[in-house]
Amino acid sequence: MAIDEVTKEGEKIGAFGPMVRGTFLQGLQNGGPSGIVYGFIVVWAGTLSVFATISELVSMAPTSGGQYHWVSMLAPPSSRKFLGYLTAWLALTGWQALVASGGFVTGTMIQGLILLTHPEYANVMQNWHGTLLFWGVVLLAFSINSAIGSLLAKFEGLVLVVHIFGFFAILLPLALLSEHGDSATVFNNFYNLGEWQTQGLSFCIGLLGNVFAFLGADGAIHMAEEIRHAAVVIPRSLLTGLAINGALGLTMVIVTLYCVSEGDIMAAIEENPSYPFMAIFRNAVGSTAGAAVMSSVIVVMAFSATTGCLASTSRLYWAFARDRGLPGWNFLMRTSQRTSIPLYAVFTTTIIAIVLSLVNIGDATAFNGVISISVAGLFGSYLMAASLLLYRRLRGHIRTPTPDDLLVNTVDSTLTWGPWRLKGLLGIANNIFSCAYLLFIFFFSFWPASREVTPQTMNWAVLVFGAVITFSMLYYVTWARKVYSGPIVEL
Repeated sequence: MAIDEVTKEGEKIGAFGPMVRGTFLQGLQNGGPSGIVYGFIVVWAGTLSVFATISELVSMAPTSGGQYHWVSMLAPPSSRKFLGYLTAWLALTGWQALVASGGFVTGTMIQGLILLTHPEYANVMQNWHGTLLFWGVVLLAFSINSAIGSLLAKFEGLVLVVHIFGFFAILLPLALLSEHGDSATVFNNFYNLGEWQTQGLSFCIGLLGNVFAFLGADGAIHMAEEIRHAAVVIPRSLLTGLAINGALGLTMVIVTLYCVSEGDIMAAIEENPSYPFMAIFRNAVGSTAGAAVMSSVIVVMAFSATTGCLASTSRLYWAFARDRGLPGWNFLMRTSQRTSIPLYAVFTTTIIAIVLSLVNIGDATAFNGVISISVAGLFGSYLMAASLLLYRRLRGHIRTPTPDDLLVNTVDSTLTWGPWRLKGLLGIANNIFSCAYLLFIFFFSFWPASREVTPQTMNWAVLVFGAVITFSMLYYVTWARKVYSGPIVEL
């Protein structure tokens, strides 16, 4: 993968995330318009802090395994094998759930477009329609990643163009054609539709929508062994992409909220509960066709994100299989002789996502738990790596590199800082803040959206997450500990 390709990957993160990932729904329910704005700022700052820490780690050891390789590298000798294994399962769980979530969001957003342009569809709309669209999205992403894998870079380049022009294609009509509300509606208007005890608790639960909008930002890390000069390129790509797109995303959020009154917001939620931003677009520009075009741009971006997530997840499967940490590792570690793509890992990622989509046929609400699993899995893996980096940092176990050093940080080697890092007290303070933020979000990722919980509104993520971790522990005790010895890095 060329340098400019990973830069494209970083630059796509976040500009349309708040609407692509359904942030408006969860944020409006718990937080309201003001909760979305302030929550976006909090999550943006927290994500920048986390990925500054992640950038230090990837600069030290750019490997496809990412978090679990770093944990194996940083953990004490007595526990590094087990902690690395556990972190790998956390990361895999999060990424696999993210692929399924991306397919779900894209497929059901197409349903939302149909509902926008043909309101009578509401009379016949079924959950399984969205599931079939989910399959189409994921299978097309599979094709781009495998059968026509050579077109992946060209596809990413095309999406970058859509990303840039699409931002203005949405922003300008909203800003110029709609009637603008007052600032109090945007900056001093909180909702607590989940009926929690306090507005502050409701705000914290509503943060999850914004958090999900930024997930997948570390996708380039798991392509590290296919990127030239990864120790420098990936940190630059991650932080530049997050900074630029966070600013664009915040702009989009504020402009959109200025275009609607409080009554219009509630009407939009009632009309299109899953993606109220589509109704907001139509009311703002006064045209169903215009709103459909604007929403279609977001669908394209959502599909692009799903395709990128599939690529990154398959590389993580491949890396962990190469280390013999997964069932069927000798199958999953194989790559195509023609393209060097881990086709079996791509196929496995796709099949598991399709199986997860069957949950949507029974109850779309239950599938929302998959979104929470993606947050819990990824943030849990980040927390493991960030906390161990803080431990090593405070004890002075990481030395400053010399001009003659060959940067190879592996298990049992002397730890050396990479070319990108935050020095001194700034690095320590950022590391502490990132750990606190990760722990905070991990805790709230399992909460339901409403205080009154029924089997339909319960967040079942904690049950599924616990089941996956239990399975991984049983597999470790019965088999993996005999064949898994830690990361293998191909130099």
